[in-house]
Amino acid sequence: MSVTRRGRSRRPALPAKPGAPGKWGDGRRVRIGLLGGSFNPAHQGHRAIAEMALKRLGLDSVWLVVSPGNPLKPARGMARFDRRLASACEVAAGNSRILATDLELRLGTRYTFDTIRQLQARFPRAWFVWLMGADNLIQIPRWQCWRRIFRLVPVCVFPRPGFTRAALVSRAARLFRSRFVPPARAGALRFAPAPAWTLLPMREHPISATAIRQGRAAVSRSRSRRAATLPQAALDALVKRIVARLEDDKAEDVVVLDIVGKAAFADRMVIASGLSGRQLKAMAEHLLDLLEAEGHRVRAEGLASSDWVLLDAGDVVIHLFRPETRAHYALEKMWGMSLPGDEIRPGDVRRA
Repeated sequence: MSVTRRGRSRRPALPAKPGAPGKWGDGRRVRIGLLGGSFNPAHQGHRAIAEMALKRLGLDSVWLVVSPGNPLKPARGMARFDRRLASACEVAAGNSRILATDLELRLGTRYTFDTIRQLQARFPRAWFVWLMGADNLIQIPRWQCWRRIFRLVPVCVFPRPGFTRAALVSRAARLFRSRFVPPARAGALRFAPAPAWTLLPMREHPISATAIRQGRAAVSRSRSRRAATLPQAALDALVKRIVARLEDDKAEDVVVLDIVGKAAFADRMVIASGLSGRQLKAMAEHLLDLLEAEGHRVRAEGLASSDWVLLDAGDVVIHLFRPETRAHYALEKMWGMSLPGDEIRPGDVRRA
């Protein structure tokens, strides 16, 4: 909190960006969704939630409230604030009604309850709705003054893979069961007196910030390791067996990249898609059986994930993705190739 020459404390300034909150707040009459989080990093799942909230709740805008430091998350592995804010700005780009903001840094708040109270004081005519994933509804009893958060603003919960069903029977859901607004009436939430909450059905987005960080780390680790090189004929035969195994498992858009001379960690990269986490796991386990039976040492990453599995067999690195996650990382583009399309046939070997 800064101090004026007369000794009076004054509120820190809010972001000075087009469409952003003014320096001292203002009297705008708008309906605003607040999507808070670490955004470590921000991704298209956050964009999907913001756009769905704008559409189904009838909001005027959604603010991505980037936290300077989440009290419930360890500092280790947390990117710098400016990088996390930049990733949120990138996700918000192209939609003037979605705003990435550093207002918690400017306000000096670290807890959601304090942030909402300050915003309500600065924007007394605005109507706020708190937006969060189903995973946060499960853990919200760990938040400071969590019951009072529900009594400050309406809350809209969005599905998250693996958490949605548990969220519906969570402690918070049971406590405020009588204040549940049916999804068909979600548009009324923006006018409903708190406490009021709903869980808005939508397609569960498979991408998570944790998966992105783990995936980046997996790629980095794979680049630092290199097993003995197979003869060309043996390598080509191995790749054919891998592709055949994937095709037997109904893998989609199987692509083989020749990265000889482009990377030190492998000679071939196989990329394929599966439509579900169960299919990805089955494909990975069948490939592990095949490779280990032939005497190859294989390192597996992400077997417990539903989005991306990496198998590193030394000369061949295999990436198994859900389609949405594959499009997000675009490894083909990273190696100078097109994304799956008409010109790429399953099993083709392309030079990066």
